[in-house]
This record gives sequence, structure tokens and C-alpha cells, in this order.
Amino acid sequence: MATYMSFDVGGTTIKYALVDDAGLVTDKNAFPTVDNAETLINQMVAVVKDYAAKQPLAGIGFSAPGIVRHDGYMVTGGAIQTFNGYPLAQTMATKTGLPVAVENDANAAAIAEQWQGNAIGCQNYLTVVLGTGVGGGIVINGDVYRGSHGMAGEFGWNVIHDIDPTHELESFSLNQHAAVVSGLVNRYNQSKQQVDATAVPVTDAREILAAAKAGETIAQTEVASFIQDVAIMLLNLFANFDPELILVGGGISANEDFIKLLQAKLDEMIARHESLNRIKNIALGHVQPAKCRNNAGLIGAAYQIKKQLESEAEHE
Repeated sequence: MATYMSFDVGGTTIKYALVDDAGLVTDKNAFPTVDNAETLINQMVAVVKDYAAKQPLAGIGFSAPGIVRHDGYMVTGGAIQTFNGYPLAQTMATKTGLPVAVENDANAAAIAEQWQGNAIGCQNYLTVVLGTGVGGGIVINGDVYRGSHGMAGEFGWNVIHDIDPTHELESFSLNQHAAVVSGLVNRYNQSKQQVDATAVPVTDAREILAAAKAGETIAQTEVASFIQDVAIMLLNLFANFDPELILVGGGISANEDFIKLLQAKLDEMIARHESLNRIKNIALGHVQPAKCRNNAGLIGAAYQIKKQLESEAEHE
């Protein structure tokens, strides 16, 4: 059974683990992210060599932020500026002697669900990852759709509110309204401090959801706004892509209260939309939480290198 080295590159930490052919994640660890390409590469190469000394590795898979070309070239690095315009796959392959596949983090989360999650056997589905921003993965006929430049699935860039020409346009985007950190948490803290300048900022969305459930007015207002923005996004995605399934990921997807509120709001909005309501029982997909959650990046990254190696073997 082949074993793959898998990296999930994030803006705060870089997680890594071994993933086998059955999708089992073992020997999981992490180190802090620094915005220096040379340092990060040296750290990751050291990890690979350490693991390779203990067992054979078939290849290396990466889940990474930003726009990623099919050949593993980082057009942009998301929060990791040092990876803007960086040949990550080529560099790691040269330094380790192993085959490498690099996938955008939201795409990795999407294909993880195809392999080990809630989209097994599903050919046309979307993943929406609610985190610092809003990420998305598009799977059409079983394959990830990347677009002409590797940018497809940046759902968070969509503008969904009336614009104010005195503000930067992305202020009205899904990233600023339907994301957990830059949306819900940030807006709640700003709203709270308008009323109480001494209020201690909240960093965990679970605290806001709990406060709303307990009856705090500001929390209820911001949670309701957040839920509606996420529901509007899902409504538009159903209309644009006609997926069989939309999987909602990110840490907040594990919160049952959030999922119940979101499903209720989505049902309400579909009922208010004449065309979608007409087909809701015959030609409209459904929403459910993603399954792989915190391991989605690691599993998806490994699945990409696994598929790449299997495809190469078939064509030899």
C-alpha cells in the first residue's frame, strides 16, 4: 500500500501527515507559518526527509491557499505573500526527488469529500469553506473545475450588497459578510464596540452563536445577517451550477445550531423565490455539512498526488 506525504499550508500553521491509499491520516503534526519561501521550503523538505527515512513515500501532496495552476505553480499565495508567483511543485520535486502535486485548499477540500467524505459517488457538487474568507471548490463530472487561470471557485469575491462608491468594492463581498472571521466575527466585534468601546473582541464564532441563542441583541442581529448572506450565496450557487450537492465546510460547519439556522433560512428563501420553489422537489440539490473537516486539506492533497501517479501509470 502506497503512502503519501501530505501538507496543508495555511496562513497560521502548516499541517502535515502521512496518508495511505485508503485515506487514513496518521503521524499528524504542524509548525507555524512564516512569510518566507526559503524558510518554509527548508522546513518542509526536512519533514519529508525525516518521514522518508522511516518508510517509503510515493509522493507529496499540497493543499495551499491562492490561485494554483495545474502544474503546481502558485500564481498567488493567498495570505502567504512569499508564495506569489512561486513554483512550489517544481521546487519541492527538485529538492526531494519525489513527485509532487499542489492543489488550491478549497479544491483539496472538495476532492477529499469525493474520496472519503459526503460526496462519494457524486459527480456534480460544490464545496463552500467558511473560514477567514469564503473558499469554494467546483466538481463537474467528477473532476475539479479550475477555470482558465486556476481561479474558479473564489465565491468570496462575489459582491452581494448594494455598493457605496466611497468604499472599496470588496467591502460588499461575501468575504466580508459570509465568512466566519472577516465576516461574522469582525462585524460582531465592530458592532459591539460601537455600543461599548471597552468590549473585549471575540475570536471564536461559537461564542457569538451562543450569545445569540442566549438572547444578546447584537449577537442575534449579526448572526441573522451572516446566516442570510450565506443562504443568499447558496441560493445563487444552486442557480448558477445546478449541483447535486453543496457541502458546507470550515469549523463552523460542525456547529449544529449554525446548520439548523442556515437550513431554515435557505428553505425560507427558496420558498420566496418563485422559480427555485417551483422545482425544489424535482430538480434542486441539497445542502449538508462537509465530513472531512479539519483533515480535508491533508486528505485532498494526498488524493491529488495519488490520482496523478495512477494516471501516469495507466499511460506508461
